[in-house]
Amino acid sequence: MTHHPQDALKGSASAPAAPVQKTVSDAGPATPSAASGSTIPKGTIVPLFIGLMLAMLLASLNQTVFSTALPTIVGELNGVSSMVWVITAFILATTIAMPIYGKLGDQIGRKPLLIFAISVFMAGSVVGGVAPDMGTLIVARVIQGLGGGGLMILSQASIADVVPARERGKYMGIMGGVFALSSVIGPLLGGWFTDGPGWRWAFWINLPIGVLALLAAVFFLKLPHKDHGRLTLDWAGMALIAVATTSMVLVTTWGGGTYAWTDPLILGLIAVFLVTAVVFVLVERRTPEPLIPMTLFRERNFVLTTISGLFVGVAMFGALGYMPTYLQMSFGLEASVAGLAMIPMMATMLVTSTVSGQLVSKYGRYKWYPVVGAFVITGAMGLLSLMDPHQPIWIVCTYMAVLGLGLGLSMQILVLIVQNTFPITMVGTATASNNYFRQIGATLGSSLVGSLFASRLANLMTERIPAGASGQMGNADSLTPAAVQGLPEPLHDTVITAYSDALTPIFLWIAPLALIAAVLLCFVKEKPLATRIERAVESEPLATGSMSIVSPEAARATLPAGAREERTVDESQPAQPTADRSEVLSR
Repeated sequence: MTHHPQDALKGSASAPAAPVQKTVSDAGPATPSAASGSTIPKGTIVPLFIGLMLAMLLASLNQTVFSTALPTIVGELNGVSSMVWVITAFILATTIAMPIYGKLGDQIGRKPLLIFAISVFMAGSVVGGVAPDMGTLIVARVIQGLGGGGLMILSQASIADVVPARERGKYMGIMGGVFALSSVIGPLLGGWFTDGPGWRWAFWINLPIGVLALLAAVFFLKLPHKDHGRLTLDWAGMALIAVATTSMVLVTTWGGGTYAWTDPLILGLIAVFLVTAVVFVLVERRTPEPLIPMTLFRERNFVLTTISGLFVGVAMFGALGYMPTYLQMSFGLEASVAGLAMIPMMATMLVTSTVSGQLVSKYGRYKWYPVVGAFVITGAMGLLSLMDPHQPIWIVCTYMAVLGLGLGLSMQILVLIVQNTFPITMVGTATASNNYFRQIGATLGSSLVGSLFASRLANLMTERIPAGASGQMGNADSLTPAAVQGLPEPLHDTVITAYSDALTPIFLWIAPLALIAAVLLCFVKEKPLATRIERAVESEPLATGSMSIVSPEAARATLPAGAREERTVDESQPAQPTADRSEVLSR
């Protein structure tokens, strides 16, 4: 007999109940697997993107704003020995929070989490603004980091909610430009506050920016509503990843400096890291909603970009975290001028990030941008190792410009590759997991370079400064750029040379990491960028013996052209529920 489309909609009394998975696309004509419909009202992408950029700016600004203020802060609070923790504490807390925000964003939606993250970040800024000592200051940075992890991840994942991968390149490029801008505005603001109203304004400035980001999140973020029923949290995974990350950072921060590498405490921390890392993997393989699903590592592109991002993060934050301090101490620059010296790096990073993003969106090709970028970063680290306090400052600025060129070509494209590898239901988790390992690199770079720098500086100062001259310097922990510039000439030259010799060789030591990243990225498989957003929607199960009735016109309108033709079926075969028929169910 002939079988009309509407006849196919009738349920069979013997058919078992079956949940139906529908795929909805936010672009293209209506089909059984793609229904049109925008996730946000037309014309709101610009205010949405502005809100996300403000959130990104808030987080990225605070990774660099203290770099120029740091020498003065630790001098006033008598905490040179704790200097590394002002930067490392923020990055560590951010790193631990990232996968949690990513997973929860996929489960309950990103808008409420973004509002929460901004609020936590502002609370940490208030604590830092009134901090009376280094201990309180470091606690404030931890609170900021717990909010900052959400700002970074949710801003990137929210774009994936509303913009297809093919068009996302230009938006990710602009976000990379925002990071480049903050990498220079941060040191500039930190220097200006230090020389003017005081370094505490590096905390207070976050409040007006935070209010703007909060308002943008409340009124402009019109993201798809997520309802996944009962929320399941991976508490064991959260605890294990926090312990493993913290123990690893403590090893790199204390090892070889505060404690010898053979010290029982360092060996114990290494053992804790290894045990918790192994247990974390075992737990994630068994839990129903893992914080970092092990299935992510089955994708070659995810593995390659994640390892490369980790290595590049070590090089990037190892350089960015301590360059302004180096310029103040070794070249005698004021804090604000040291921030200005970072502009060449910002300019090249801003241009290459934006241009490469536009080219990716236009041509759909992306593989070789991060490869070239990683090779350029390798060369830049080698150039930075040649810095000398007696050479013209423009040479150092040129070296920084080369570094910015490489970073602009690589960082945001790596995120795009990850997002293009997984469905929209996993974008938050995949983005967060990739950024987690990149932040591990940032944490390692910051803590490792800081630890090596501090221990090398202490040894060089002990070796080179005569015993009788130590009285002219005062307490080494309270040594500020102004105090260094006030030293008599022979002693002044000894101190600035020691600062330079303590830091610059470290850049050459970490340059091979960027080279390894470049080689790994050569093996990335260039998959076509998605041109629309596919969403999986869980339908209600068909009850046994139930019947759905729709008009013939409605049924035919939702079927593709080929399916609208009459089909002949064997009368003896009962109709089975299929994904095609489920698309036109009306309840």
